[in-house]
Amino acid sequence: MRNKVTEIFLILSLMGFFLATSSTVSGQQPTPQPTPVEIKIDAKVFDAYVGQYEDTVDLPGVIFSIFREGDKFFGRVPGQDKFEMFPSSETKFFLKITEADAEFRRDSSGSVTGMTWRQGGQQFDAKKTANTPQIDTRIPYKRSEVMIPMRDGVKLYTVIVTPEKQTQAAAILMVRTPYGVKGNNANSPNRNPELAKENYVFVYQDIRGRYGSDGQFIMNRPLRDKRDAKSVDETTDTYDTIDYLIKNIPNNNGRVGIYGVSYPGWLAAVALIDAHPALKASSPQAPMTDTWMGDDFFHNGAWRQSYGHEYVKSMETNKEGVDVSFDVDAYDWYLNLKTVSALTDKLENKLPTYNAFVAHPAYDDYWKARAADRYLKETNIPTLVVGGFWDQEDMFGAFATYKALEKLDKQNKVFFVMGPWNHGGWNGRGRTLGAIDFGSDTGKYFREEIQAPFFACQLKLKCSTTLPEASIFESGSNKWMSYDSWPPKQNVERALYFHANGKLSFDKPRESKTAGDSDSYVSDPANPVPYRKRPIQATYDPKGSGWRQWLVEDQRFLSDRKDVLRWQTDVLTEDTTIAGDIIARLYAATTGTDSDWVVKLIDVYPDSYPANEKMAGYQLMVAEEIFRGRYRRSWEKPEAMTPNKPAEYSVDLRGNDHTFLKGHRIMVQVQSTWFPLYDRNPQTFVENIFLAKESDYKLATQSIFRSAKYPSHISVSVPPGK
Repeated sequence: MRNKVTEIFLILSLMGFFLATSSTVSGQQPTPQPTPVEIKIDAKVFDAYVGQYEDTVDLPGVIFSIFREGDKFFGRVPGQDKFEMFPSSETKFFLKITEADAEFRRDSSGSVTGMTWRQGGQQFDAKKTANTPQIDTRIPYKRSEVMIPMRDGVKLYTVIVTPEKQTQAAAILMVRTPYGVKGNNANSPNRNPELAKENYVFVYQDIRGRYGSDGQFIMNRPLRDKRDAKSVDETTDTYDTIDYLIKNIPNNNGRVGIYGVSYPGWLAAVALIDAHPALKASSPQAPMTDTWMGDDFFHNGAWRQSYGHEYVKSMETNKEGVDVSFDVDAYDWYLNLKTVSALTDKLENKLPTYNAFVAHPAYDDYWKARAADRYLKETNIPTLVVGGFWDQEDMFGAFATYKALEKLDKQNKVFFVMGPWNHGGWNGRGRTLGAIDFGSDTGKYFREEIQAPFFACQLKLKCSTTLPEASIFESGSNKWMSYDSWPPKQNVERALYFHANGKLSFDKPRESKTAGDSDSYVSDPANPVPYRKRPIQATYDPKGSGWRQWLVEDQRFLSDRKDVLRWQTDVLTEDTTIAGDIIARLYAATTGTDSDWVVKLIDVYPDSYPANEKMAGYQLMVAEEIFRGRYRRSWEKPEAMTPNKPAEYSVDLRGNDHTFLKGHRIMVQVQSTWFPLYDRNPQTFVENIFLAKESDYKLATQSIFRSAKYPSHISVSVPPGK
């Protein structure tokens, strides 16, 4: 949900955003660093460092340009102001605008090979990729600020950035956000040169109650009661803002677009409701559509403990946000609490949304009122919905928003894009994610070939291309696909069945003497399965975090866990493509009275992989999800499970478009804990897990059946003939 730049200190400071105040959970404060001392060096020494640098692992697509002007040294990232660098030695330089330094590296021959950038406790290792800096292609803009009045008198802080050389009436492109816009400057549009070249007027606005805006902030503010003429919500604030802009920005063409990622993506979606006539285009990107069903706070009833706690603390502690960090492994920090109620006690009733978690653990009217896909009832506004298959926060939201809008789309104005990205990853290069290489700059392709033409057509009536209904990146084969619908209607359903001895195949289980053929494991709440490799950092830890890439993390880190079951195919003799929904149908039983089921579909790379030995044996999650057993019959009315009785559970893994290549294997993993991202199920039914006592948490033996009577399997959608 949180804007991705809040994780990357480099981009935050150099692109004009303000850093949030850090809050270390334990109370331990960072050790102050000594102030660097500037020295004089021969300017020609710096010439060897001139060029381009890129950290393809942690900052893919962000090119550092290093250059000299006279006897001064500078750096720049694309589309931004240059920043001066001051030498503290012949190889090390620091900044005065923020606490950061760069150290250049040489190989044994003396050639400069890279640069290490340190900032905010993080380190980025960038390789030198060129000996000349990137050309500065920024478009000049001018900036102004205004407090825009809403219908109830509340004023919202707004930054307006206008092209300096405006030769014709300009369209307006806006972003509304809870993450602060004061740092947006005259260079801000140049962060996205594909849009900047169209000379839009860019508008950035703090929503009510956040940063520079007046009023009260309410997380995912529900729709207003229209019977109350004085009521307001995000739809009315968007309407009033657009009305002000078209009446007060000189030489605009009366056409407005809105877009945003995550929370701003949700704001772009709700802007479609009772929309202003001037709103001509919207692009909800990774929108937090339903935070109970599958986005930020819950997935299928399982509470996202570490994320939910840390995000809400960062948003509701004060008006401008704080960062949350730990001085211990987050796994231990949460486990040592023993119960969720212990965390509740720590928070002292200070966070409204956390209090809502406790008061509304099931899918009641509180959550339904905040689920955008439930109240998107009509629209004729062209909409581009965007998401990533490895979005660690709001993949569900992209699917749900597209599905809701597509039902209403009688004029073919709704378009859908899914790529090989994490949360907001389409705004970067998009070539790699963690260790996975997708073969091309998928983010750049999206921005140039899809997003920019979409807005140019709707806002400037410059329609140079016809977008397909669905533009989907097929990983594995690494190519873009165009579909008339998503999921593709022409595909056929096939099932991967679980078998004895950890086998997985498209063959149905045969009749056996016993219908109870199963595999079992013991789930221990005192020793939960970590969701990623330990040590685990806080979600947005300013010292660094693996959060953004955990969905592509090699799952072999769990190979020694006996509470993770595995089934895998033989080595594939041909490419196997899936494209569409992925549904796990588990027949399972527990000795407890409640249980969680975590299912993962995994691409297992060959043990020998000459193309990249680091990928040999790699286990890449292609789809994954959790399901809280108490909700198997009703999201609204949880009920206990009957011990030792097999029951069917349908777990929607949301889908993907992926080719398992010849020589790979397909694996399925099942487990019952995923900690601390998800809270531990006590495995004893209690009315409200947020109130469970330590004595409620008990061991349980879990059984997954794989017989003809109880054929556990993964249902996948396969293109015809494949």
